[in-house]
Amino acid sequence: MYKGLALILLVSVVVFATSCQGVQQWQLEAPQGSGAKKEGPIKLAVVPKALGFDFWEKVRLGAECAASKNDDVQMVWDGVSQETDVNGQYDLLRTFITQGVDGIVYAATDAKVLGQVTQTALDNGITVVNIDSGTDPQPSDVPVMATDNVSAAENVPKLLSDQLGKQGKDGGKVAFIPFQPGTGTNDQRKEGFNKGLKDYPELNVAAEQSSQSDYVLGLQVTENVLTANPDLDAIFAANEPGVLGAAEGLRRPGEAGRIVLVGWDGSPLEEQELREGVINALVVQNPFEMGYEGVETAVRKIRENAEVESQNTSVTPITKDNVDEPEVQAVLHPSCDNPPV
Repeated sequence: MYKGLALILLVSVVVFATSCQGVQQWQLEAPQGSGAKKEGPIKLAVVPKALGFDFWEKVRLGAECAASKNDDVQMVWDGVSQETDVNGQYDLLRTFITQGVDGIVYAATDAKVLGQVTQTALDNGITVVNIDSGTDPQPSDVPVMATDNVSAAENVPKLLSDQLGKQGKDGGKVAFIPFQPGTGTNDQRKEGFNKGLKDYPELNVAAEQSSQSDYVLGLQVTENVLTANPDLDAIFAANEPGVLGAAEGLRRPGEAGRIVLVGWDGSPLEEQELREGVINALVVQNPFEMGYEGVETAVRKIRENAEVESQNTSVTPITKDNVDEPEVQAVLHPSCDNPPV
């Protein structure tokens, strides 16, 4: 039933190294299957797209908060160092499957490649919940706790138009900086952005280059776009590294403030650039809620065999006008004691 895992699961102890909890020793036993309720300790692996980014740190805070509010939940947090390391994430998830965890909560770096891992986990009786990014296909019994990226990105052209209007510009040339073609979130944001543009024909996309979720590449892309389009009016960068790279790319030639920059996510550095006027507006997700609901959902499915639907964790548009509101600050600086609403 478990595809040859029985012998492997006789190993008595496995050591997990985590970025936040140190070393954990887990006693392994065969998983009970997706249709069975489980009593006793639950072993969860929570895997972001990459370690080190502010977005994923907020996911970790939410996941740890949910784990702390449930009895006998042992959570390990681990991941690769770059969101482009699809093979590394694939291997890491396969390792957790082999080690016999009860549940895996993860964000897929590649929708198609990681779909194979999800199915392998399900075949071995392991509960799976996706956060931020799902797979293609998405199994019906694997919920996704994530932003509705299409709907959220549809509003970006309005933000661009509003900010350009504040500068007295009626539309203009826009550069689009996506981050990783092939990932569900990237492709959904591109889809939504293009949909929204239909209502703003005065906005003309003059360039599109990917940052590959890398700050340095985001900076280089911005410099290249500015060289090719000296009359550029605005930029939309679709994730944190690309936004920060674009911000620096505008600072260096003195274009900050002249060219409108709308970004995605809400790291402390992005908040600082917003306050300083380099970034005009941010579409900020709720990564804390993704992590919290991801773990909470996995526990419910394992403990109660509950049927849980996917959830839209929403976004908050942020500008200088609302950045200091308490609700906005809770999204930007979440904690278990002060979770975002």
